[in-house]
Amino acid sequence: MSLSTRWAAVAVAALTGLAPALVPGGPAQAATAVPVTRAGLDPALTAGRGARVGFLEQEAENAHVTGTVIGPDRSAYTLPAEASGRRAVRLLPGQYVEFTLPAAANAITVRYALPDAPGGGGITAPLAVTAGRDRRTMTLTSQYAYLYNQYPFTNDPDAGLLHPDWWITECACVPSATTPAPVITKPFRPMHFYDEQRLLLGRTHRAGERVRLTASAAAPWTVVDLLDSELVGAPHVEAVAANVLLFGADPTGRRDSAGAIDRAIAFARKARLKVYLPPGTYQVNRHIVVDDVTIVGAGSWYTKVKGREVALGEPAPDGSVHTGVGFYGKPAAEGGSRNVHLRGFAIEGDVRERIDTDQVNGIGGALSDSTVEGLHIRHTKVGMWFDGPMTNLRVTGNVIVDQIADGLNFHTGVTNSVVRDNVIRNTGDDGLAMWSEKTTDARNTFDHNTVQSPSLANGIAIYGGEGNTVSGNLIADPVREGSGLHAGSRFGAEPFTGTLSITNNSVVRAGTYELNWNIGLGAIWFYALDRSIDAGIRVTGDHYLDSTYNAIMLVSDWPVKDQVRIDGVSFKDIRVDGTGTSVVSARAAGSASFENVDARNVGAVGVNNCGSFHFTPAGSEFALTDLGGNEGGWLAPYLPNVITCNDRPPVVPPPPPTTW
Repeated sequence: MSLSTRWAAVAVAALTGLAPALVPGGPAQAATAVPVTRAGLDPALTAGRGARVGFLEQEAENAHVTGTVIGPDRSAYTLPAEASGRRAVRLLPGQYVEFTLPAAANAITVRYALPDAPGGGGITAPLAVTAGRDRRTMTLTSQYAYLYNQYPFTNDPDAGLLHPDWWITECACVPSATTPAPVITKPFRPMHFYDEQRLLLGRTHRAGERVRLTASAAAPWTVVDLLDSELVGAPHVEAVAANVLLFGADPTGRRDSAGAIDRAIAFARKARLKVYLPPGTYQVNRHIVVDDVTIVGAGSWYTKVKGREVALGEPAPDGSVHTGVGFYGKPAAEGGSRNVHLRGFAIEGDVRERIDTDQVNGIGGALSDSTVEGLHIRHTKVGMWFDGPMTNLRVTGNVIVDQIADGLNFHTGVTNSVVRDNVIRNTGDDGLAMWSEKTTDARNTFDHNTVQSPSLANGIAIYGGEGNTVSGNLIADPVREGSGLHAGSRFGAEPFTGTLSITNNSVVRAGTYELNWNIGLGAIWFYALDRSIDAGIRVTGDHYLDSTYNAIMLVSDWPVKDQVRIDGVSFKDIRVDGTGTSVVSARAAGSASFENVDARNVGAVGVNNCGSFHFTPAGSEFALTDLGGNEGGWLAPYLPNVITCNDRPPVVPPPPPTTW
């Protein structure tokens, strides 16, 4: 039985009683209440973790549908794998999914997928929205979805291998060095299927009213993943400010407003005023450089700064070959920017391909003593990419979705900064990252953020650094080449020093498949590649729920397995509810301690200890210390370093997690 078939079999048994999928064209059912979820789970299972937000999430598969529920399936390159909760609803033309509002709402967000165009580039189709007796239309598109092939990916579904000289799992070979040449199925490795669209409903609808989403004939199918509903307040008005309309900005979006915004900023700095962006759409096709200025919108539902990606005549000094909409601090090499405050507007880019040298991010540059609050960012390469050195930045209450690469990255010497209460969904690389390349990131905090469905890499990743904290976050549904939480000595990062604190996070449906190694990872995983990891790493109070493979992994790469170690990681007050394989997988030399780590519904041996694969009579090169209170029988038989190595143990999907 395949992995996806096993997960489906478990889910069918576990989900009995939820609103079922109807056969296309089958009879309608009486509408029932649609449960509110957080990352596809009962909110009681994630209480106190993740971003504190104003919207309520409802999964389409729990709603009243005339389409077909797809999934569950955690296999990469599939629509269910990238869906929240690993399930969604597929609608044919005329079919619908109907939600019952759990609270008063005047705005909705729909996460969806459409097919790609046959040659790539995406399609556009309307979605009929009926809220109570009101009817509106939401425009959906797949123009910003669908990446294919190997890094750095392509939008062409018919492209041959970008790197035929790389080893690939599909043939377990290097295609260019293999005779006869393997047949590679096209499209090769499709991913990044989903997008989101928001809609103001025009009035407030009461709790209990129904919102129906009906697919049109403009697309052969429409997949609906979830609905977020919220009650949005009136537009914010900044009465005493440099209003960009007075400087020539066009709120209809027809004319470029970049120059007008620049003029408003220059005036505001002299007059010591804020800059105000009233409701409207403002076309901006380049960076707005900000320093010592506050820019306030009417709210992210009302003020949108939107632009096209523009090809440059020749590469910029930083290597960019495109520019696009974004608010940027000055480069750190020029002293960076300070006292910048951005609040209450949306940034919508036009990025459809991954070119890592391009500075086409929503927010960028170096911003010290600054704040970024209440923005909604989508369709940029990275939502926020900060190049230090810089210090004392606060990033709070933002929504970053549908990114080609990371959601947010603290890159190179970012210190004393906080990222809190942000929602990150559908990134093409790490959701949140600290990358200490060349200069150490220090004393930063990622706290109470929600990261969902990164289609590649990790929910939250820390690459080196000193004294950083990851606390209170909710991470769900990573897909491949990464997992939920990650700490790695890789990508040229400076070493870990001081204490890395990982505290009170919940990681849901992680522990993913690593394509290149052909093994399962952990919901949290530590990777020693460039050097050993020997700083104080304290993991306390985390919950690892419904892990596809392992809950915890410590691993080194095979070529350096005898040169690097992972030592001194401590785990305390941890709950593991459901693993497809083990609680701990050790594939490196080193050590870790465990105290009050409780585990249940474990699919394989509690500790899969391969060490550094020498299998000596003295036991594994990885030692585990029992500090007491570890319940569930998963640890004691394998102390301190019993070899239990099974390179690829069979996966036994656990039952859904429940309250402890």
